[in-house]
Amino acid sequence: MTASSENWAVTDVPMRIGDQWRESQTYDSIIDPYRHTVVSRSPQSTSIDLNDALEAAQTGAATMAAMPGYERAALIRRALSMLIARKEQIAICMTRETGKALKDSRAEVDRTADTLSLSAEEAIRIEGEHVPLDGTAMGAGKIAMMLRFPVGVIAAITPFNAPLNLAAHKIAPALAAGNSIVIKAPPQAAATVHKLIEVFVDAGVPAGALNSLYGQDVGPQLVRDPRVNFITFTGSTRVGAEIKAASGLKRVALELGGAGPAIVHDDADIPEAAALCARNAMRLAGQSCISVQNVYVHTRVIESFREKLISAVKALKVGDPLDPDTDVGTLIDEAAAKRVKSWADEAVKSGAQLLTGGELNGAQLRPIVLQNAPTKSKVVCEEVFGPLLNILPYTDIDAVFSTINAGRFGLQCGILTKSMPLAIKAARTIRAGGVIINGTSTWRTDQLPYGGVKDSGIGREGPRYAIRDMTEERLVVFNL
Repeated sequence: MTASSENWAVTDVPMRIGDQWRESQTYDSIIDPYRHTVVSRSPQSTSIDLNDALEAAQTGAATMAAMPGYERAALIRRALSMLIARKEQIAICMTRETGKALKDSRAEVDRTADTLSLSAEEAIRIEGEHVPLDGTAMGAGKIAMMLRFPVGVIAAITPFNAPLNLAAHKIAPALAAGNSIVIKAPPQAAATVHKLIEVFVDAGVPAGALNSLYGQDVGPQLVRDPRVNFITFTGSTRVGAEIKAASGLKRVALELGGAGPAIVHDDADIPEAAALCARNAMRLAGQSCISVQNVYVHTRVIESFREKLISAVKALKVGDPLDPDTDVGTLIDEAAAKRVKSWADEAVKSGAQLLTGGELNGAQLRPIVLQNAPTKSKVVCEEVFGPLLNILPYTDIDAVFSTINAGRFGLQCGILTKSMPLAIKAARTIRAGGVIINGTSTWRTDQLPYGGVKDSGIGREGPRYAIRDMTEERLVVFNL
């Protein structure tokens, strides 16, 4: 049964500045990409809103820094309880705004709960270290410690593809570490992020500790403002590079794009490998920076893998995102679907074989499987960010490692093999933020360090690791 979308009340999403909800002079409509109806209206923040948010955040930073860790943990746990109670309404809102399959929206709320729970735990585990000084005559008799303190005001910019959990990965660690935060939410999922901010407000977050802005204009101003002490961004490599260039001497954490490499060796469990690659290429309509995109398959098993992969892809239910049985909803909008389709068509014209999929219906694109796409084609070299998978045959595993390392991305890579020596070699050889053994690039659990190298970013997410970035070390020396 499809979740009800009847009696949906279109709301104007407010900004949160200081201890007040603020309306905007201008709003943009957010359109359900499947039903083509207005879901909510996103505000367009101004320079005045930005200035007020940063002023409030400076006050909020002092309040949060003075709050003991156990109180910060209790605040996040209260927000967690409210999030769980509101799971279904948040999931439906997310599906309506983004076209994400409802089963995936529900799973995202569950993951967001994990992110908050982990952040609450880490709020009371922020620790420094003792530095021994008796290794030199100058240091003997003295005591030194490295202590960690909040950085102050954090600027966060988040994307539409996992709007709730990725916002939580900024907000919860920032508060757990004793900082304030100004978050610029994605314009395509403003109401979803607003519902997360609401749970923190209802949980009693101090005035100025959590502020929200919306719209395209304030982002560049936010990252340049000298009142910001740290920037955390999840999104495209292009925008990440622009933020890095504009940030000056501020520290940044950038979680950027990827090309989803997976390796299926000749000793892999082929039915399992095919099922994993099919699901992890097409879930979320491929709109994840770690979606499986390029699958390198040994020629000895490629026929069997291809047959089982195509069968698994065709078995995925493509349809109404609000239907709990739907596996693949829409892309974020029709323009995104047309772009992915055009990239696939371009690859086919250059010699790739279209094995299945490609039918376009508005923002919905039936999952595409290609084989032998040219190595220089966009579908191989760039981040597709859509439901598309390339099968790329190989005979020499070292050549595959070299190809992956020569690419511009280095987020995560999966390898499926029964050989432990090969798995260890892959872990040592592949330059990426994560190497997943007997899994795909898509595997992530929220407590682990997550991020990339090269054009895939700087820094790591995961509450413990984000808190490390969101605090600064201070050397304290006692001359006794």
